[in-house]
Amino acid sequence: MESKIKAWVEEVALPGQRITGTRALTGGYSNDNTVLTTTGGGEYVLRRYLRSNKCALEAALAHRLTGVVPVAEVVAADPSGEKAGEPVLLSVFVPGTPVNELDEDAFLAVAHDVGATLARIGAVEFAAPGFFSGGRLEPDGAEPAEGLDLWVDRCLKEGNAAGHLTPAEQDSLRRWARDAAPELASLKGSRRLVHSDYNPKNLLAAQSPDGSWRVAAVLDWEFAFSSTPLVDIGNMLRFPRPEAFTNGFLAGFRDGGGALPPNWRRLSQALDLFALADFLTRPVDHRYFTKAINRIRVMLAG
Repeated sequence: MESKIKAWVEEVALPGQRITGTRALTGGYSNDNTVLTTTGGGEYVLRRYLRSNKCALEAALAHRLTGVVPVAEVVAADPSGEKAGEPVLLSVFVPGTPVNELDEDAFLAVAHDVGATLARIGAVEFAAPGFFSGGRLEPDGAEPAEGLDLWVDRCLKEGNAAGHLTPAEQDSLRRWARDAAPELASLKGSRRLVHSDYNPKNLLAAQSPDGSWRVAAVLDWEFAFSSTPLVDIGNMLRFPRPEAFTNGFLAGFRDGGGALPPNWRRLSQALDLFALADFLTRPVDHRYFTKAINRIRVMLAG
């Protein structure tokens, strides 16, 4: 660990404490996460931003969601990197198991709480739809659900789909997006909190004394924006899930106060296509490129 970051932790974030151990956390694609153990016996997660600096946004959302959704408590943040040498965020370590690493029984058991937790996220409301800038939780007014057909066309033209999707498949995808775009107009003005990467790898689960499973923390808020919870529904159900998990997840969402319109499946798939099309612009060896190709083929077939 760089000396300047170490000094920031020990002198600013946790004055009087000393770092006695470190261990890397797996699963971070855009960020580096390290568990720090201190002389006081506490465990904390140091988050460093490898690509886009979303430190201020994640800190602001953690404060906003305290008591609403299970999130890691933020101890300190240096969004500008002025004191730590780079943008960093320090939060309390939350014990738990990533939902994608649970055994089948636990995975199915936590499904209802995964849905109920999403409903609580979607109950957080803002003044407008749009994207956040810095740590100001004031959406810019843009409509995240608009322009699907234009977005898909641009991604196909500028991306790496050629040679992986046939010309006929690309034409079918354009038609699918053109047909879906007017349907998304019904969502105009939606201004609920969207996690935008709500899936098992970004959820920690813990077992209660009675044996039940619950969501212990929702992680990785760097892509959050204001729109409709159907974005997160589409993300969670992007890839095939066991029927029992899907049913439990949807039941938990409804029981938690979430609303699903009659055509929720179609709308959520259309919203998820924004992300799938974007993956087509990544290098072909990117971890999600081939998955996106395969998922698009399933969607066109189904």
